[in-house]
Amino acid sequence: MNETSISAPSIAIDTAPRLRFAPAAGIGLALLLAVACTLPFIASNYRIFQFTQVLVYAIALLGLNILTGYNGQISLGHGAFYAIGAYTAAILMDKFGVPYWLTVPAAAVVCLVLGFLFGLPALRLEGLYLALATFALGVATPQLLKYKHMESWTGGVQGIVIAKPDVPFGLPLNADQWLYFFTLTIAVLMFVLGWNLLRGRIGRALVAIRDQPIAASVMGIDTALYKSLAFGISATYTGIAGALGAIAVQFVAPDSFSAFLSISFLVGIVIGGLASISGAVFGAMFIQFVPNVADQISKAAPWAIYGLFLVGFMFVMPAGISGAIRIVWAWIRHRIPSNARHQDG
Repeated sequence: MNETSISAPSIAIDTAPRLRFAPAAGIGLALLLAVACTLPFIASNYRIFQFTQVLVYAIALLGLNILTGYNGQISLGHGAFYAIGAYTAAILMDKFGVPYWLTVPAAAVVCLVLGFLFGLPALRLEGLYLALATFALGVATPQLLKYKHMESWTGGVQGIVIAKPDVPFGLPLNADQWLYFFTLTIAVLMFVLGWNLLRGRIGRALVAIRDQPIAASVMGIDTALYKSLAFGISATYTGIAGALGAIAVQFVAPDSFSAFLSISFLVGIVIGGLASISGAVFGAMFIQFVPNVADQISKAAPWAIYGLFLVGFMFVMPAGISGAIRIVWAWIRHRIPSNARHQDG
């Protein structure tokens, strides 16, 4: 009797074309990096601070996209991991005098452990139930930071003030420029790590669990392990972003990490593009600059203007900004050969 083998390797490669490194993409990334390195020398200190925040949010959004976009687990509580990373950096700097650059890996380790542990009980929840559980985490964290028995560490409602780091090695930069380059270096490293992670076996497993969880389990993928791992990796990225954000802002307080921050992160990955690495950058720019633009348009109803922007982006670009760019680029690539053939004929 012949045995029939079932092969389903294709379920894990739905997003593979998005992760291929084409020569045109390499040229575009090189130009983008050149522009990013030039910005601090042509912008004001306030603009430099804003672009630093864009890099911080981009790291956080990439982490959330790994969890939601690539693994399909919805989180409305990533502001909690951002807060944990920020407070880890602030406490280490304020209470123990740890150098600011060492607080970033410390925040990563703390959030990795907490994210993985939170992912274990969350395995029993899916969809809206998981979203509510993570939302509860995001709502509870600021209140826990205000708890009177933790005030000696967290500073309570007053928060913790952090001194701005000095520029090292006698570099001809001011403090804002140095923090920008410090954040840019870590952001580039995290994006490279994320790109390699998602194009490898772990990334294919995460996408397989998102698209066909039963088939993925039949193929031998440990869905429980990979789901918890996705939470841990996602929390690590968000915690690193929180530490960098605290260093850049030089202040942490519980009210800075409300549930609205978690919702803003979710808005960022949807606007930027789900399951897209570049979408994290576009989403970060949206949540950093669009509220400011809305406030300039209308002082009386800025959030109404923000809502109109949000609806407009979703109506014009339902696949996110990165998705719209892919569609336009595919159309251009299709039209250029067609015109060339027409001219040859």
